[in-house]
Amino acid sequence: MDRPSARENAHLWHPPSLEGLELLSARFVEHRFSPHAHEGYVIAVLEAGAERYRYRGEEHLVSAGGLALLNPDEVHTGHKGHDDGWRYRVFYPPAALLQALPVELELPAHAPRFAGSVHRDADLVCRLLELHRQLESGAPALQQQTVWRETMLAVLQRHAGLGQPRAPGTEPLAVRHAKELLRARLAEPPSLEALAAAVNLSPFHFARVFRRATGMPPHAWLKQLRLDQARGLLKCGLAPAAVATQLGFSDQSHLNRQFKQAYGVTPGDYRQACARPFQAGHA
Repeated sequence: MDRPSARENAHLWHPPSLEGLELLSARFVEHRFSPHAHEGYVIAVLEAGAERYRYRGEEHLVSAGGLALLNPDEVHTGHKGHDDGWRYRVFYPPAALLQALPVELELPAHAPRFAGSVHRDADLVCRLLELHRQLESGAPALQQQTVWRETMLAVLQRHAGLGQPRAPGTEPLAVRHAKELLRARLAEPPSLEALAAAVNLSPFHFARVFRRATGMPPHAWLKQLRLDQARGLLKCGLAPAAVATQLGFSDQSHLNRQFKQAYGVTPGDYRQACARPFQAGHA
């Protein structure tokens, strides 16, 4: 029979793309958190099991698929709410990191406060889990910073009463310049913050302007550009491994996954298919 400690694990880390943010991925069975508080916010998504905790003088139970939100400097506890404990992913953003988002959106600059603690919000839970995994996987800073802002905006709008930002403008010169920068730095793209600074816009405003102009966020537009370039290089006979290196994919497997997702075939199959007419013509 497994000892409880053998079934428990916890991994805490700091993604370099978002200064001050702490992330936790953990499973606890017999562990009990004593009363404590965090200087920043707590955003926890339950993947399995259930957790009980005392917060604001009340007992709360959050189970798999649920979302738990805690405000800064609020004392709380934590222990299992199910015989098998609980598994969850947690964001610990410092207050300044969330407070910066309304400022970027030109909304009233006040400290957001979560209303209520336990929520069932399936769409938001999926988005938070995907964001957490992206931050864990080492996705490019451009992608991490964009998805972070978009997801946190949804959290604050749904559960902290954040107002609706005004519609983004067109800013065609900024969008054109950003595209030029991304084309010039396919292999090592700038972060969202660096890209926004280069076009004299706040990161959130720039991301929304870019999406309005292109129909996709900057990292998705960059992905499409890389795949277009990959097709051209493969047509010229370049090996998939060399294409992956030249265009900034983390490795050939990364190129394979994205290429097949977009076009239905692997880069190797695409390269062979493009070479067949040439070979037939010289038979």
